[in-house]
Amino acid sequence: MDGADKGEQKEAVVLMDGVCHLCQGLVRFIIPRDPRASFKFASLQSDTGQELLRAGGLPEHQLDTVVLVEDGKYYTESAAALRIARRLRFPWPVLYMFILIPGPLRNAVYRWVARNRYRWFGKDDQCMVPTPELKRRFL
Repeated sequence: MDGADKGEQKEAVVLMDGVCHLCQGLVRFIIPRDPRASFKFASLQSDTGQELLRAGGLPEHQLDTVVLVEDGKYYTESAAALRIARRLRFPWPVLYMFILIPGPLRNAVYRWVARNRYRWFGKDDQCMVPTPELKRRFL
């Protein structure tokens, strides 16, 4: 059984920091665990990412969080990460149980990692360029 809800699942968009190695790794982690290809991706720095941030009422300069746009709703920080995990192939949906931890505590840990992501994982000078076979998953 995979992490999909019963019935047809709508497409979701994951916005991430396109120069962050941790964020790029997240995309490379999601794709093989998303057999229905329900996730599309865009960097926060891209025109599409900036448009989506504006549409969701989020600051355009907010590059320190993953953003999930799902069914017209916007999720950031730990809520976005957990909702992404919930839609992946088993066993990853089990991580969604961490939603029971109060948001401020979850997000404090999320922000700590986000603040240190470049130092721990590195970054590029420009956004990741997807391979030809992955390009169809990027907006």
